Amino acid sequence: MAPRIPQLQRFFYSHYFYGGLRKSLGTLLPVILLGGVFKHYDVGMIAAMGALCVGIIDQPGGPRRFRKNEMLGGIVLGALTVAITGFSSSHPVLIWFVVPALCFLFSMFTVFGRRGGLIGFACLLLMTLTMHTPLPPQRVLIYSAYSLIGGVFYFVFSVALSRLLWYREEQQTLSVALFATADYIATRSHFYDVHADLDVCYRNLIRAQSDMADKQQTARDMVLRELPKGHGGRGDLLRANLLNIFVDMVNLLDNMVATHTDYATLRRELPESDTLLYAQDALYKISLNIGRIALNISRNRKIVRRSSVKAELRAFEYELELYRKHGLDKEKPEVYALLVQILRRLRNAARIVERMADYMRTPPSTESVDARLDKSLTRFLTRQEIRVGMLTSNLRLDSSHFRYAIRVTVAALLGMTITAVLAQFISGKDVAPTLMAHSYWIILTILIVMKPGFALTRQRNGWRLTGTLIGCAAAFVLFGLTKNPDFYLAALIVSCILGNSLVLLNYTVASVFNTLFVLLVFHFLSPSVTLVIGERLADTVIGCALALICSYVLPWWEHNFMGPLAQAAKTANQEYLACGLRYAALSRARRDGGFSAEDEVQYHEADVAWRVARKNVLTAFGNFAAAFYRMMEEPVTQQRNVPNVNNLLIQNHVLASQISASVPILAALENVPENVQKSLDAIQAMLDDRDATPPASIETDGELATLAYPLKQMVKAAQLIRQESNTLGLA
Repeated sequence: MAPRIPQLQRFFYSHYFYGGLRKSLGTLLPVILLGGVFKHYDVGMIAAMGALCVGIIDQPGGPRRFRKNEMLGGIVLGALTVAITGFSSSHPVLIWFVVPALCFLFSMFTVFGRRGGLIGFACLLLMTLTMHTPLPPQRVLIYSAYSLIGGVFYFVFSVALSRLLWYREEQQTLSVALFATADYIATRSHFYDVHADLDVCYRNLIRAQSDMADKQQTARDMVLRELPKGHGGRGDLLRANLLNIFVDMVNLLDNMVATHTDYATLRRELPESDTLLYAQDALYKISLNIGRIALNISRNRKIVRRSSVKAELRAFEYELELYRKHGLDKEKPEVYALLVQILRRLRNAARIVERMADYMRTPPSTESVDARLDKSLTRFLTRQEIRVGMLTSNLRLDSSHFRYAIRVTVAALLGMTITAVLAQFISGKDVAPTLMAHSYWIILTILIVMKPGFALTRQRNGWRLTGTLIGCAAAFVLFGLTKNPDFYLAALIVSCILGNSLVLLNYTVASVFNTLFVLLVFHFLSPSVTLVIGERLADTVIGCALALICSYVLPWWEHNFMGPLAQAAKTANQEYLACGLRYAALSRARRDGGFSAEDEVQYHEADVAWRVARKNVLTAFGNFAAAFYRMMEEPVTQQRNVPNVNNLLIQNHVLASQISASVPILAALENVPENVQKSLDAIQAMLDDRDATPPASIETDGELATLAYPLKQMVKAAQLIRQESNTLGLA
């Protein structure tokens, strides 16, 4: 079996590395220009801090329009933060009110979602860097102006680079989504391994699906917001190519999600069959092909090789023919129909992947893209809403955002207090100047480590401590091995780039490089670094300890989210089923003929509504799964109703998969048999928490045999969802 694409190769061609490189260049250029050229190193460092904080907001992936607005907001808020912190830094009493107030305010920005949290964190980072040294009042406005200039410089640099390399950005974002899709398909292949534990496979699949849905949504926001303009130029051709690949990636996902299978039954009924092995190998090769397409998209190269699945598909067909000759289709029609479905979907998947590869092999064209350009595509995009009312409405104790802001504020106050006490005890100096000089690392660690969820805070705590310890050790070894400043400068640049690139992929390794970067910066500012290394390590330990302790202040445990998230997943499935049945009914009516122009509009609307509902199901399920696994990282005493919630998670996944499998079959029927319709009505009733009795059997003649299994699984899933919902009090 061919090896998968190495992670390092994937990383260096991804938007993570490109984003880290862009952020590092935008941050270091002010220092290089103002310090290296004009010899104003102090001004360069201040401008670099302003640029760094805007760079934090400039995350890789996602729509460029959103990023521009967010960076502009960060520039304005950042300049105000620097001014407020600067004026209060020279007042020993005022600083104790300003820092907690800013911590609370910007921590509340999590109500605006992940992007809002990034803006809040960037402003808090500027606050901690500004409180490093007390500023005379006459210097505050100048300091703020330099920071503002740095932020504006980064904004202009980032926007100019994005305009120049727009196609590269879109390629890399799509490539990351394709890699996630390849990983998901490779995870599905393990289900056909009779030696693999099914429970472990399901856990891995749910995680892979959640990750894939998130990355595909990022690609969707990027590609669908940058559609071809209709001018027919090279830009349109390139965008059309990416759109075609994106649409086929989504079609492939639909094909895969609709293949939920009773693997336990297959293993029980066909324990020694080579059919499962052929299916596993075919899926694995398909995932390899998608990975190669993703890599070549990110490298802007054409496809030159692929792994053919023809041998596996033909072997599968041969085994299926043997089963038919031995009467499996008569003795166990559902098992035989299940194998037929698997073969069909493997063929469909292989055909879709081959078409995606063709887009990479041939020159760009607008072929088949016109039918995909429609105003309805905007319904698939992520909506962002920012209102002041979102802040004020969350100023209550039952808000998780409010509790998080309180925790951060308490932790920051404790950090300032401990620093002041230690400084007074050790040096005997006045508290205020020492507080400004030494407390910002502790507060910075607190702000970096503390997250709204307990599990995330504890997890990041360990990563931060480990990374800082390794980074300090690496710096100590580096300073002992050489005194060459050119080598230090090279190490500083590499550390900056890798630290920024890895922060979303591997926080521990990112912490190693960020620690090394900071220590190298301090070495250039003050060659006496041994004490700095010790201070860095000690402050990180104190900050992490305070963050962990304060996680128990007004905690908001994940089990509080389980009910609403489970209900959201169930509601999304209900909507998915309703939209699917409407689409199937209109498809049958359309095939019968006599469709008017108005009917065609309704059919098109039903088709789009079903696809939007499918996207919403994946989003709701991903949110539910992510929260459940975060709950499992929390203390055992806070893990409530684990078996019930886990069963709800699995059954919602089963239901969504079988809806995806059933609707196309229902759409292809001439008419819906009576017992099939009764089963569908019963499923809808049970999801509405109404009593219903599905028929004991349904028709299995001809094509209906392929509908029997998914329909029975839907009935079972709906029954269990209703049962678990009632147990948890969600009905």
